Amino acid sequence: MWRGWHVVRVRVVLAVALLLAGPAARTVAWAVDSPAEMLPDPKQEARAEAIGRQLRCLVCQNESIEDSRAALARDLRHVVRAHVAAGETDRQIVGWMVSRYGDFIRLRPRLDWLTLPLYAMPGLAVLAGLAVALVALRRRRGEPPAPLSDTERARLERLR
Repeated sequence: MWRGWHVVRVRVVLAVALLLAGPAARTVAWAVDSPAEMLPDPKQEARAEAIGRQLRCLVCQNESIEDSRAALARDLRHVVRAHVAAGETDRQIVGWMVSRYGDFIRLRPRLDWLTLPLYAMPGLAVLAGLAVALVALRRRRGEPPAPLSDTERARLERLR
């Protein structure tokens, strides 16, 4: 009887482990669909992957083209690898992508006058929250509590 229970318990633990490991294993997997997509030179392939991790998938919008399985991301990976194989620099490849798809294709927009508010917003939000908290604390400290009215005093005496 105990032996059967032990086997069931081991199977349940294994099933839970597989369920928990499944999503983690999928996040580690590369989005490259086939080994034929990869460049033969490991250094060029590493460069292509590094460039692809800087570029946003225009379908998923929160993944790089290296992590996305969308068809457009696959096409963009091919383009990046073709440019790397042609001997272009990283800056030239990213510049070509930006000229074709706009600055939105960058996962991390560069800092300029248009993106400065984007980078400044978290700090400004914290400062605004601190200012509101300070104003509320000053108002609370500055006002003495209002004295009890006669009806409130009488009610307090009845409760005692």
